[in-house]
Amino acid sequence: MHVHAQSDRSNRDAAFALPDAPQAQQTAQEQPVADQQPSATATLSGTVVDTNGAVIQGARITVRSRSGAEAHTVATGGDGQFVFSGIPAGHYDVTATGEGMSTYTSPEVDLGPGTVRIMPAIQLRIEAASTSVTVTADSEQIAEQQVQIAVQQRVLGVVPNFYTTYDWNAPPMRAKQKFKLSLHSMFDPTAFVIIAGVAGAEQYKDVYPGFGGGWEGYGKRYGATFANHVSDQFFAHALYPSLFHQDPRYFYKGKGSVRSRAMYAMSAAVIARGDDGRWKPNYSSVLGKFTSGALSNLYFPESDRGAHLVFFNALTELGTDAVENLLEEFVLKPLTSHAPKEHDQP
Repeated sequence: MHVHAQSDRSNRDAAFALPDAPQAQQTAQEQPVADQQPSATATLSGTVVDTNGAVIQGARITVRSRSGAEAHTVATGGDGQFVFSGIPAGHYDVTATGEGMSTYTSPEVDLGPGTVRIMPAIQLRIEAASTSVTVTADSEQIAEQQVQIAVQQRVLGVVPNFYTTYDWNAPPMRAKQKFKLSLHSMFDPTAFVIIAGVAGAEQYKDVYPGFGGGWEGYGKRYGATFANHVSDQFFAHALYPSLFHQDPRYFYKGKGSVRSRAMYAMSAAVIARGDDGRWKPNYSSVLGKFTSGALSNLYFPESDRGAHLVFFNALTELGTDAVENLLEEFVLKPLTSHAPKEHDQP
């Protein structure tokens, strides 16, 4: 009975089987990935930034094959990024440069067939010097433009705001322009009015009593305050910045948290951007303040002279710079004439 039952089931299964069923054929899409041929081209992308990490728009990127094939060039977009799509696989050199910026050349970049490669961020610095007559002339013109922009900036259209730049990537000024801007600041008509007010406040509070009272005392206070102003402008904003190759301007940040911007503004009193685009201790300002303070011993009352006068005047000036930077960062831009509405992302 058991043998007959199994035989019957086998006969039934055979009856329902489809004879000569065709075998399914694999399409090109169903073929294993390993059987497909890789693309003979590659993709290369990356980002270009300055020494402060800000993206650079319009930088020129060139990939040049070591085999001598035609080079390819693109410009970075508003986000500082570039992409080379569909370039032949091979060994390449990558160069990057921008107007007024240094030139970067990469080590050999190997792009195999089908490679999609993202390069590490390419960093360009501001060129401090030029190597040809043509570039020197252009650099001179750009530096001169910086002065022309600066002298138009006034708070409420009146008070000078010469030493603030709203262009984070502003090219450096040359020594000639540093002295020219310093002279503008020294003898701007508004400076005489402000100094008159400071001398009047000192007279009212009887600061430096050795100067005496009355018009004579006021005149001495006015002269001493004006001398401090001139010496500070000369040493801290012209002479030492030229000798140490540092930029005397405050670079407006304008982005980030309130705390980060406040810390940046206060630190800018003792940290400066060099003409090479790098940040470093502000030797120019600190040494300029102390030099100015030392000279004040020549014209302040004898009873007030000495090391304490030097340190008091120097530290007061540095503290004043920190406060002015805070005002620049948070208050004065909307009140400043000819200040741009937009600025570079630091």
